[in-house]
Amino acid sequence: MAWNIVIAGGGFAGANVARELEKLLPKQSSRLILVNDVNFLLYTPLLPEAAAGTLEPRHVVTPLRDILNRTNLRLGVVDAHDRDARTVTIRSHTGETEDVAYDHLVLAPGSISRFLPIPGLTEHAVGFKSLADAIYLRNHVIETLEMANATEDRALRDELLTYVFVGGGYAGLEALAELQDFAADAMQHYPKARLHGMRWVLVEAAERVLPEIDSELADYAVRELRGRGIDVKMGTTLDEVTASTARISTGEVLPTRTVVWTAGVAPHPALKRFGVPLDERGRVKVGHDMAVEGMDGVWALGDAAAVPNPVGGTCPPTAQHAVRQAPVVAANVAAAVGVGQPKEFTYEGSASFVNLGRYKAVGKIGDKTFRGFKAWWLARSYHMSQIPGLPRKIRAVIDWTASLPFSRDLSEVGSIGRPGVLSPDRYAHGGSHRPVESGEDVDPVE
Repeated sequence: MAWNIVIAGGGFAGANVARELEKLLPKQSSRLILVNDVNFLLYTPLLPEAAAGTLEPRHVVTPLRDILNRTNLRLGVVDAHDRDARTVTIRSHTGETEDVAYDHLVLAPGSISRFLPIPGLTEHAVGFKSLADAIYLRNHVIETLEMANATEDRALRDELLTYVFVGGGYAGLEALAELQDFAADAMQHYPKARLHGMRWVLVEAAERVLPEIDSELADYAVRELRGRGIDVKMGTTLDEVTASTARISTGEVLPTRTVVWTAGVAPHPALKRFGVPLDERGRVKVGHDMAVEGMDGVWALGDAAAVPNPVGGTCPPTAQHAVRQAPVVAANVAAAVGVGQPKEFTYEGSASFVNLGRYKAVGKIGDKTFRGFKAWWLARSYHMSQIPGLPRKIRAVIDWTASLPFSRDLSEVGSIGRPGVLSPDRYAHGGSHRPVESGEDVDPVE
């Protein structure tokens, strides 16, 4: 008998469950199906470096087919779950649906950006959760520098050269630090913009940043950012966003065309359609073995699950925890089909790093804390060890090494992936964009 095992989600959690099951289960003993919306695994801790151009964007992703040998990869989403029939409905990118039976179902759909009902947020802000977000932000920053250098309108320059980041967690702090570092290097090529000056603002609702690490390290990070001229506003919220302003709770209206929303994550909304028990935050309720409460053969892990933390509470939604939960789930699924012994999740999280731009970081390993260049070097070493696949490790090291002696690449590649209309008129406008309609701006800053 071959066991049917369906894994919903191909991020750190889901992909690593599949990899471990391939090692644990004998060939022909099971049919593994991994359902994911893209065919790659994104190494999210390096997303800020992809945005800043330190790493080639393709080098922070690993094709799932490179690391999975006998798992059937299905591009699409798990749309529905029938717990009584033990089936899931898979919807492909073409809209086709298929009901697939399972003996074991692993839920690892990950998380999405947590949005609040702030006027103008969804229309005028951008998130920082995907590779597309990172590439867009890099292109956008370059475009704002180009436009600010070209205009003589000081008010417009204020809008173009003010960058607002909302959220003081890992994602917000690292994205802000890397992009500000990138823009500061790039400024030497934009004399008018340099003379005007940039303004970078971090808005955080809590009274401290980085709640996941020691307050001493968080304070060091804030001092480092403020020393670089970044305006860190704690105990402050975003109240409204327009196309050219951001109003914050202090009453100040910031002229800006760049608002980056990184104020936390929320479990994937698809979980509500799966008929599984959820906690008050929308995460799947599981035990220390990550079995879903009251549901035989259903498991959950990663950002989507409220996994009990050995040190108390539940595990934070970090890649570090997801990759360590995956072998436990795989061992328990294997044990349930008669291979090996079950396990419980006992990882307590011994290391954490926050990058603050090239050559600087803060971090902690066990009881030891690190800051500055040593923390940066340790963070690079740790990430290199965790990147899936030897080719990607080598490419990341080459990128890091090559970036040391050379200046940043300022190519704005926003038009790549956006082919123009097939028309002779297209080439009258440079060949890279569709024809301009009456009254339409060419590539406006959004």
